[in-house]
Amino acid sequence: MALPKKAQIISATVLAVAIGAAFYFNRPASSAAIQSTDDAYVHADFTTVAPQVSGTVETVLVEDNQPVKKGDLLATIDDRDFVAAVNAAKAQVASARAGIASLQAHLIQQETTIRQAQAVVTADEAALKLARVNQARYRNLATDGSGTVQAQQQAEAQLSVQLASRDKSQAGLQAARQYVDILKADQEKAKAALAHAEAAQAIAQLQLSYTRITAPISGTVGQKSIRIGAFVNAGKPLLAIVPLDAVYITANFRETQLARVETGQTVDIEVDALPGQALEGTVQSLGPASGVSYSAIAPHNATGNFTKIVQRLPVRIRIDPDQPGAAKLRVGMSVTPHIRIGE
Repeated sequence: MALPKKAQIISATVLAVAIGAAFYFNRPASSAAIQSTDDAYVHADFTTVAPQVSGTVETVLVEDNQPVKKGDLLATIDDRDFVAAVNAAKAQVASARAGIASLQAHLIQQETTIRQAQAVVTADEAALKLARVNQARYRNLATDGSGTVQAQQQAEAQLSVQLASRDKSQAGLQAARQYVDILKADQEKAKAALAHAEAAQAIAQLQLSYTRITAPISGTVGQKSIRIGAFVNAGKPLLAIVPLDAVYITANFRETQLARVETGQTVDIEVDALPGQALEGTVQSLGPASGVSYSAIAPHNATGNFTKIVQRLPVRIRIDPDQPGAAKLRVGMSVTPHIRIGE
């Protein structure tokens, strides 16, 4: 029996709704024109400030939540030990330079000594020449009977004395020249000592500069734990500087939402702390791996029972500039981004 017309219309409508609902709930999540998530937070690449030397805090020049500029002095450490180290290093440098100057003076003096030794050798050569002439003359005179044997013997003895004197003066000249090489080697050693002392002075001055703790970036001071009179160790964090003018959003989308998400797409941002005030942003980049992939212990089960869990991947969203509400953002705030896939 045919159904009444009204019943047929109701049946067709119910069937259409059922088919539409089945299509809607079975469609891929990535096919939506807008992708959103409430697993999103405001982030910033803040910098932790730690001293590079240990010591007692002498002054603290900033307060909690205070804006600072790059290079601003934040605190100082008692520098008396470091000043003493710099002075000691300067003394070592001065001593090394004095040693080089002394060796240079010795080299100049040695040049004079060499000239003196050379003059002695020249004089001994002249005396030796005369002794040889006398020895030959007295030998000839003794041979023809015109001279005595004693005179010949004296001339020969004088020749031997002059030969020995000449050899001695030549040895002295050689020693004077060799001493120059020794002085030059000592001079090179002194130059190396000076370089070492200058390096030690540079290190001491660098250590002294570390007693002045300055802001490495511009931002707002947070998590301040430094106090006057406290002893701080090198590398121990004292405070953090948060660049609030460079905040961004990290949104953790389900992997099934990311098929059509691309860099450059427009994002509408709802901030829980700013009800009724929407911000604009842009997709800056997509993370290379899910957060769980960085875990020390891999969560993926290779044996036994397995339950599939949809993973989430981080999407970085840049806040568009020149928005009044952006100045109110703080790191850690919860947001809900809506990525416009169609655009």
